[in-house]
Amino acid sequence: MKKEMSSFDVRSVVNEMAVLKDAHMDKIFQWGNNVLLRINVQGQGKKDVFFKDKRWLYLPERKPETPVTPQSFATFLRKYLDNARIGEIYQAGFDRVVIMEVLKADRDYKLIFEMFGGGNVLLVLDGKIVNCLIHKTMRDRSVRPGEDYIMPKRRFDPTSSPFEEFMEIMRSSTSDAVRTLATGINLGGQYAEETCEVAGIPKNTRVDELSDDDLKRLFESMSSVVEKMMRGDGSILYRSGDDIIDISPMEMSIYSNYTAQRFDTTSKAIDAFITETEKAEAEEYVDPEIVKLQKRISKQTETVEQYKEESDDLKLKADAIYANYQQITELLAVLSEQSKKLTWEKLKEGALKIPFVPEIDPSKNRVVAEFDNIRIPLDYTEGIDSNASIIYQQSKDINEKAKRAKDALDVSLDELAKKEAGLAKTKAAMANKVQPTKQFWFERYKWFIAPSGRLVIAGKDAHTNDNIVKKHLKEDDLYAHADLHGAPSTIIKKGKDAPEEDLREACIYALAQSKGWVAALTDGSAYWVYTDQVSKTPQAGEFVPRGAFIIRGKRNYEYHLPMELSVGEITYENSRKVMCAPLESMKRLSNKYFVIHPGRGKAGKTAALMAKELMVPEEEVSRILPPGDAEIVRKVWPEESQNDEL
Repeated sequence: MKKEMSSFDVRSVVNEMAVLKDAHMDKIFQWGNNVLLRINVQGQGKKDVFFKDKRWLYLPERKPETPVTPQSFATFLRKYLDNARIGEIYQAGFDRVVIMEVLKADRDYKLIFEMFGGGNVLLVLDGKIVNCLIHKTMRDRSVRPGEDYIMPKRRFDPTSSPFEEFMEIMRSSTSDAVRTLATGINLGGQYAEETCEVAGIPKNTRVDELSDDDLKRLFESMSSVVEKMMRGDGSILYRSGDDIIDISPMEMSIYSNYTAQRFDTTSKAIDAFITETEKAEAEEYVDPEIVKLQKRISKQTETVEQYKEESDDLKLKADAIYANYQQITELLAVLSEQSKKLTWEKLKEGALKIPFVPEIDPSKNRVVAEFDNIRIPLDYTEGIDSNASIIYQQSKDINEKAKRAKDALDVSLDELAKKEAGLAKTKAAMANKVQPTKQFWFERYKWFIAPSGRLVIAGKDAHTNDNIVKKHLKEDDLYAHADLHGAPSTIIKKGKDAPEEDLREACIYALAQSKGWVAALTDGSAYWVYTDQVSKTPQAGEFVPRGAFIIRGKRNYEYHLPMELSVGEITYENSRKVMCAPLESMKRLSNKYFVIHPGRGKAGKTAALMAKELMVPEEEVSRILPPGDAEIVRKVWPEESQNDEL
């Protein structure tokens, strides 16, 4: 299974990251070996750049779950790079190094992602390391703040290096074709094999056995492979059964017998690969404490069974004494009498002539009698009852040991059951781990989808109230506002032709997202107007504060609007979303939602409850709720025949 990105993967992802040029840095997160950049892209909303496990750099489809409190490296980067403009993003030669120019007003930084030697992220200014994720000293360079940043030694670049350099490296090799292409020519294993396959040259052929024509064919094949990669036609995930073999930004002849799953981008392929492998790893994960406990239980079980077997065997021998009472009584009497008269040798010689005596040891006064394959050890200085009593007692003692061992085994089994239940719960939680939904540009504002499918957006504060009108209010839109101070500017996109239902829903939303919710009003009024009625230009003597606008002309009022919203799951552009909207809009798009009113409940707890049931991060719910406290008054769920009153 693929363990890290190839240089081809890196080049493909760098091409995809071109969309980030001239965007601005928003937030930076770091946890463990993961670094995530959240970047504001004009007209496209926020995009993430995820450097995962110091091995994978890509644009994730879903927003990774980030820590609430940033760790030290992220805090440092935020201090230096907040709101910085993204410049060029490029690959260093054909190495697994990506350089992102991050430009501030007074200085230009480089954020460097290394995917070799264990991986690293470095902030560099004027050739010197300002800070880095991992501090280390190597033979040829020191990676620490204040040190010069030394690029990896230049290697052959198959995208630009000339044929003469190719020939020189190949001719100096003492290895075979595929190994030389993989290391010396910097193709990596799978692309070296692909080059040999396309050239029709066996990969294990020694380089010194190749003619100049063969080497020319290899160079042309390599150029063909590189050209396919540079076209950037998406990416392919190759499978053998359920196992993922490789990810490649192009079709590979060497994988012709494998199943190909196509993606629009290499980032999407990497995202799918990581999601699938993490799920498989979670399912296969075994707690080492459980393994240790299982070994202990196995040994304890073996001990209990051994004790039980020994106890049963002794009891069988004791029972056999009485089953052969006459013969054993006579044997003990004879040996007891003769042992007083004969030497050990003579006693042994005589005893072994008895048919049921296979063994005797006069030095220990011990004789073995055998009946029906049951060997019974006896002390011939004791009577038959004494011998039976000794063996019964031995059986009883071992049986007690077996009981104690069984008690210890039961304790271990209970402990194992608890640990396995905990592990199963953890695995289930990991399998059902909340996933953020796909983000859209309008999520920088408050928003909902009206019954007709039109988008309605509203400001969150004075700054976004200004932005929403200046940037997004177009000629064919309508503007809505609650009839009270402290309400958001609300825009119904393409609202000129909107049905009355859409206009009323937009007015309800403008009211509910206002300070009227904080005041816990039961109802209120709002109005809508045309675009040309909205102005920021005051008349003489007027003052228009930030986030406010002047409305001129007739206002189209909607009265007795309910102070009520709903939060639920919808599908928008084939993506799952969680939306906060007036109830009628939600009913058209969802059968899985909560109805909320202004209330006594704490907004954080309400958001957490809804997020848990909708299986999204809490932040995704809290940012779409109206201001102030909210109370859930009804829950509508697909598996329920009627609403649950809460």
